[in-house]
Amino acid sequence: MKTVEFRIPQAMFDELFAHLFPGDCDEHGAVIAAGLCESARGTRFLARKLFIARDGVEYVPGKLGYRALSADFVARVSNFCAQNQLCYFAIHCHGGSDSVGFSDVDLASHKRSYPALVDITEGGPVGALVFARDAIAGEIWTRSKVYPMDMMTVVGLNHRRLYPGPRKSPTIPDSIYQRQSLLFGTRGQEILKAAKIGIIGMGGVGSLVNEWVARLGVGEIVAIDYDKLEPSNNSRVVGATRWDAPSFLVDSRFLFLRSLGKLFSSYKVKIGRRVAKSANPRIQYDGIVGSIVDEREAMKLKDTDFIFLCADSMQSRLVFNALVHQYLIPGIQIGSKVTIEKATGNITDIFCVSRPVLPEANGGCLLCNQLILPDKLQEEALSGEQRKRQAYVDDSGVHAPSVITLNALGAAQAVNEFLFSLVGLHDQEGRQAGYRMASPRGRAWSKVKCDCKASCLHCGDGKNSALGKGDRAALPCKS
Repeated sequence: MKTVEFRIPQAMFDELFAHLFPGDCDEHGAVIAAGLCESARGTRFLARKLFIARDGVEYVPGKLGYRALSADFVARVSNFCAQNQLCYFAIHCHGGSDSVGFSDVDLASHKRSYPALVDITEGGPVGALVFARDAIAGEIWTRSKVYPMDMMTVVGLNHRRLYPGPRKSPTIPDSIYQRQSLLFGTRGQEILKAAKIGIIGMGGVGSLVNEWVARLGVGEIVAIDYDKLEPSNNSRVVGATRWDAPSFLVDSRFLFLRSLGKLFSSYKVKIGRRVAKSANPRIQYDGIVGSIVDEREAMKLKDTDFIFLCADSMQSRLVFNALVHQYLIPGIQIGSKVTIEKATGNITDIFCVSRPVLPEANGGCLLCNQLILPDKLQEEALSGEQRKRQAYVDDSGVHAPSVITLNALGAAQAVNEFLFSLVGLHDQEGRQAGYRMASPRGRAWSKVKCDCKASCLHCGDGKNSALGKGDRAALPCKS
């Protein structure tokens, strides 16, 4: 069923909530300029910029109601929305806690002013949100119709969902999930069932993530990988059999047999589908043979609820990071690495990383933390022949050491991050942004502090930033 959802980063929500509910039991106002994401799942409005209306200056006594946004404030913010192709949402608060709705005065005000606002913002949509402390209602206006908003999702370390009123008690989950639902409840299991998860890369790390989220009971997985299985992948790709990459053909000294072996080798996403369906026959699975760098494939992740980056090219990092911030989708990058001294062959380091990325400033943006390197992006954009001519030292054709147990360290941390975020189990005292790095040789996990730049083109608040723009900006992909 299609839903209408408003998504807002945790930091912005906290600022808005503090303004609406300062403890004076009075009414306060604001406006949010929002991007838009439309897909087969429904419509998402994506909070990009918050405009606080100052009491007595921009939120003033109304002529027909208790309070209203001043004409100058509305003109300034609606003009900003029009110039930036964003949706205008007027906000105010009511009393109460777990249920809320618009008053007759509110609805009459919408009828008077919103058709004009739709024209000012060049077609809208425009809307209104009304808050109680633990509830939210919304009304959306376009030139052709008026419709309600179903829910708000606060995207943070712990997701929070707000509705117009109390939710019905969820049904008892399938008996196979009974033990895990003792941890996060039937409501948590219902959240997982409704979730759509993206996995970029279905190799050693991605295949682990794929099986685990399927066993948790998620409703839908979109997995993207262009590769077929090779015999050397068999020890690390979950669910792979020797028939998925027949070594007696692939490694044959006869060219014809090698070609035949490659032809009959299985795509990694097909193996992933087989594993996920075995774990959860009801799961909806879209295994895409393709690259996240292609816009058509990347756009299939724009309405997901969480994205796992399990590929390690700079281009995949760039597109992943853009998706997280442009569409307000939390994600996590996972990897493991074994570095070796070329002269001696000695191991110099072994580490695994789990890098959560939330769509807000200080959320772990890969761009801010210099994990997307321009020279590597340029290198990856070249053909194999061009790379040889430029004599790059790092040969992408040479495989690094890789072991399933190392992959499992980062993958387990990442899937727990996903699970605890979605069902709200993270300790609120540990909300600060930060990556996690495991050093298996030292038998320790350490926290890596994150950086943040206001001028960032992904998470920053500047005009050219992609944050919250949704469909009204282009992803850094090949069209």
